[in-house]
Amino acid sequence: MVKLYALTVLYKSPPSTTTLKAAYDVESFSFFQKNSIKEFMCFVSKTIVERTQTCARQSVKEGEYMCHVYVRADNLAAVLISDHEYPRRVAHTLITKVMEEFMAKHPPSTWPVLKEVTTDFPQINMYLAKYQNPVDADALTKMQNDLDETKIILVRINNYIVPLLFAKKFLSDLFDYLKYPFVHIYRTIQTNRRSRHVHISHEKVSQKCQ
Repeated sequence: MVKLYALTVLYKSPPSTTTLKAAYDVESFSFFQKNSIKEFMCFVSKTIVERTQTCARQSVKEGEYMCHVYVRADNLAAVLISDHEYPRRVAHTLITKVMEEFMAKHPPSTWPVLKEVTTDFPQINMYLAKYQNPVDADALTKMQNDLDETKIILVRINNYIVPLLFAKKFLSDLFDYLKYPFVHIYRTIQTNRRSRHVHISHEKVSQKCQ
């Protein structure tokens, strides 16, 4: 099952990078690990943004995590940390959407002075929760999933129902083939009976005439 751990919006202002807002899902970790996991993901997010060129996207493997990053021309950046199974296209769709909404609420002129603790952007938590299941959150993924299910159904029909139909046709043909001799015998018996009856009747008529 796919999993998202962190979604972060950052401002890249060389030589440093500032976290503007972040959301985390560390419920799968123990109570004693949660803070250290958050600090680790915050550090990784900043580091990967600093190492990513402007106007560039990339997905970088970091141990058991996958870090999806996008740095725009205006130096606004976003990082999504997921497991290795999470769809990359959906990940980059999400960070692009989050950055657009962030800019709509906070214009570029405010980015150099924004502080994470005071930045108002609750949507980031909503998106991290919503995109935990990419099938429900992303229309194209849902469409692909529906197509895959349709393919599975068609394969099952082809593998099971079609052979049964051919088997039914085969049995029907076999029955027709096997019943033919019996029908022929039955018709022969009936013909012989009628011929015998006619012969007997003819003999009786002949006896009366005598």
